[in-house]
Amino acid sequence: MRYLVIQLARFGDLVQTRRLMLSLLAEPGAEVHLCLDQSLAVLAGLLYPTAKLHPVTAHGTALAKLPPHEQAQALLSANVPAFARLARCDFNRVYNLNFSPLNFRVASLFEPSLVRGHAWVNGQEAVGQWARLAMRWSSMRRIGLNIADFWAWHHPAPVAPAEVNPPAQGRGGGLGVVLAGRESRRSLPARELASLVCALLDTNTVRGDAPIVLLGSAAEAKAAHLLLRELPPRRAGQVKNLCGGTDWPGLAQAVGALDLVLTPDTGTMHLAAALGVPVLATFLSSAWSAETGPYGLGHRVLQAVTDCLPCLESQPCEQGVACLRPFGDVRLTRYLATADARHLPEGLLDLDSGLDTLGQTWSPRAGEDGAAALRVDFRAFLARHLGAGGAWTAVGVRDFAERLYAERDWLVPDLESSHSRQCRAGVVNFNDIQAY
Repeated sequence: MRYLVIQLARFGDLVQTRRLMLSLLAEPGAEVHLCLDQSLAVLAGLLYPTAKLHPVTAHGTALAKLPPHEQAQALLSANVPAFARLARCDFNRVYNLNFSPLNFRVASLFEPSLVRGHAWVNGQEAVGQWARLAMRWSSMRRIGLNIADFWAWHHPAPVAPAEVNPPAQGRGGGLGVVLAGRESRRSLPARELASLVCALLDTNTVRGDAPIVLLGSAAEAKAAHLLLRELPPRRAGQVKNLCGGTDWPGLAQAVGALDLVLTPDTGTMHLAAALGVPVLATFLSSAWSAETGPYGLGHRVLQAVTDCLPCLESQPCEQGVACLRPFGDVRLTRYLATADARHLPEGLLDLDSGLDTLGQTWSPRAGEDGAAALRVDFRAFLARHLGAGGAWTAVGVRDFAERLYAERDWLVPDLESSHSRQCRAGVVNFNDIQAY
């Protein structure tokens, strides 16, 4: 079997495609191809050394000033040779993972019945049933499925979650500090970040005299300078600033040697998890652990849980970034030192990573997860939908079936989706659902 995965998003998304890629690569005799942005080809070679890569121009910064329709045309012109090579490949199945104009243009190279996710049918965009279902639950982001698992379940039998990334353990190389992510409100300002760095070292979460390795691109030079100003002189003397100083192999080598990575929701966070390095992630604003938390066992997320979260970074915050306040609360340092839940600031959850039959899960080490019960029902519904266990007659499963299934799902079977494949196999019977 010859498979193609089209992943044209950025750094973190490439790493989060890991469960799907490993599921395809695990099939005996499978030949797996990956279409991706050319800037990530070297990284993809490190992550998926046996995959055949098809780099294209997906994020040309020189095109950013063009109107959207002109950007699409310019990208198509630049990518004609790569598209021609893809069209000549005889793929048995194509997994098109992103909802973007360029993704749909690539999908148009192939017979629609071969495409999972986002296809091009008779000159129009067509979204598969599994992806449509995800669009419906996107309004309930506090109970969502990790995106790595969502992509993986395009495959009828993805590898077990425990096989994706190794259990995390420190490597002795110190504390990695990722300074910023792409979305500004997701990143901690220098003062709050310095406080967390000192707390982790002062409490021997990481050895007190360990190196503090700053990670990021050259664009984080100012953030690195501000952090150094906020750190006590003794701690500032432990800093090794790698911002803008590593290529992809150098970044992987640096991250893979660390004891712990302190980070917002970033590609480097996902890389650390893939390398089996423990992550302590700070999630606020639009970042939500259920959707994009570090994958695997041995990771931890400090998740802001103010009522307005998760939000959209594209819209102004009318709450004065209230979700940032718990990270500046002096009680957080006390909590990290004592592990006493009474000291955890209000508006914050301390979550430990876990795994179940569907994939990544999170459970509170401290704090109250108000969405926990609803999330259990949601995951039971998804398990039943995917043929991974459970019964339609369970109350929570019925409730979500009523809420998330649409008339089109009942009347127009979708040959692309995993759900309809299971219907034909007798796993899901719509008459059984209607009967409850």
